[in-house]
Amino acid sequence: MSSLAEPAAFRNEARQPDRTQGRSIVMSREGIVAAESPLAAQAGAQILFSGGHAIDAAIAANAVMGVLAPHSNGLGGDLFAIVYEASTRRLYGLNASGWSPAALTIDWLRKRGIEQTSLSGVHSVTIPGVVDGWDKLLRRFGRLQFRDLLAYAVHYAREGFPVTEWSSQRWSASEGTLRDDPSAVRTFLPDGHAPHRGEIFRNPDLAKSLEEIAQHGRDAFYRGPIAECILRCTRRLGAALEAEDFSEFNSEWVDPISTEYRGWSVYEIPPNGAGIAALLMLNIMEAFPLRQWGHNHADSLHLLIEAKKLAYADMLQYVADPRAARVPMTELLSKVYAGRRGATIDFRHANSGPHPGQLDVPGANTTYLSAVDAEGNLVSLIQSNFALFGAGLVPDGTGFALQNRGHLFSLDEKHPNALEGRKRPLHTIIPGFMSKGDVRIAFGIMGGWNQSQAHAQFVSNIVDHDMNIQSALEAPRFTKPTFAGVDVQMESRIAAEVRSELTQRGHDIEVLGTFSDVVGGGQAVLRDEAQRANWVASDPRKDGAAIPQPPLLQSGPGSLR
Repeated sequence: MSSLAEPAAFRNEARQPDRTQGRSIVMSREGIVAAESPLAAQAGAQILFSGGHAIDAAIAANAVMGVLAPHSNGLGGDLFAIVYEASTRRLYGLNASGWSPAALTIDWLRKRGIEQTSLSGVHSVTIPGVVDGWDKLLRRFGRLQFRDLLAYAVHYAREGFPVTEWSSQRWSASEGTLRDDPSAVRTFLPDGHAPHRGEIFRNPDLAKSLEEIAQHGRDAFYRGPIAECILRCTRRLGAALEAEDFSEFNSEWVDPISTEYRGWSVYEIPPNGAGIAALLMLNIMEAFPLRQWGHNHADSLHLLIEAKKLAYADMLQYVADPRAARVPMTELLSKVYAGRRGATIDFRHANSGPHPGQLDVPGANTTYLSAVDAEGNLVSLIQSNFALFGAGLVPDGTGFALQNRGHLFSLDEKHPNALEGRKRPLHTIIPGFMSKGDVRIAFGIMGGWNQSQAHAQFVSNIVDHDMNIQSALEAPRFTKPTFAGVDVQMESRIAAEVRSELTQRGHDIEVLGTFSDVVGGGQAVLRDEAQRANWVASDPRKDGAAIPQPPLLQSGPGSLR
């Protein structure tokens, strides 16, 4: 026998099954923050250590992400959040998505020869909602002040940070958009190019903007020097934006919408957000035996893909700003309606032309983070510029790009999502939340139109296939970025024989890598109230991590807080 053979005494006679996940769940009785960057998660964890609420930690982490990943999020974007308050056992929703300028209408654009919404440029800009969203969250739940929460973001903006692998790729892909705006070039293309992996990037203008907010609060952005900088930029380019569009802006508290999926309550933010599509998918899926079929079986995947098409067709047809149009949420979320939609699925053939259902009524770039504190308060927060660097415009001296959410309006006057003044467009970014008994999970998965379909897959992984939150995030996913047609993208870890069977049913499959950011990256936090313990997962498709809060000790290093 070889001398290198393992001694019998060291053999594990009761060998455990091989792991199916690459990362372990992070567990602690203290708070934990999961974000797209370890530096952002660490900032949030430090805020928890300083006595902050989960909301304080989430704002701090979000502000750092705006520095580290300016292509995806920042002061120029929008925000949505779902917050679970442990003391009241109540769930809150916040819609901090911005509205269009009061003067911006379909007729206003057509008089200027514009017949379609633009993916970039000044007419795609809507009022950024993130700072007002932070302010609302802080006033209701926070324990610290803006000067405490933004300190880490100011530090990284002023002192610099090494640009990460994933971020450098997205930054490089944005060079063409940034070169159309001289201020964007000065801010985000130092030395004439996007920063390379590991290169130190500094943004002193963004540090000054953050310091203005830290000192003067949300009014620095909507009524003060930052608003003035934005208006100088947009007026020079002929926008319809006026000072009142900023000063009168107000994000709003909303009640999350929900459905029951096999005993779990699943929550999303109501329209104008697209989260209702995830609930529509789950309602359709519930009538079918996914557990019996198995995870990523051909029938399971066919069902999810077809349910996605039906749900997204409905979302595109009916979702709009409920302040300006009637959105039939009760009808859309009816289990009876889901049964009718599910009955149209043909398991032999892919549907190339999904249509919205008939109701009995009138008429990609994002950051997501989760946080939980030791008391069991949970935050599911998502924030975005929409496209890479949004509209591609950086107001002089601000250090951030303006979002391009206006691109998602329709220019069909009869459509519920038609462009009007002071209206919020259909929105892709969605925070998720689910609960059953003493278990609550705040989760989200980034990536434009990928998000609702990724939420449904995550929920199914947990409920139908008994995965833990880390496995549920890591499991191979599909995505269909288009609304019609039979195209679909899948990670290569989905078995070749399954892909072959789906191809025979008419699906046109593009095979992605093993862990592709095309299917989105996410974070998730789980609170086990019975154990008073927190579990947190972070998706390997991003640069991020889950960082636990250090414990506060009676003596020793923790006592120096």
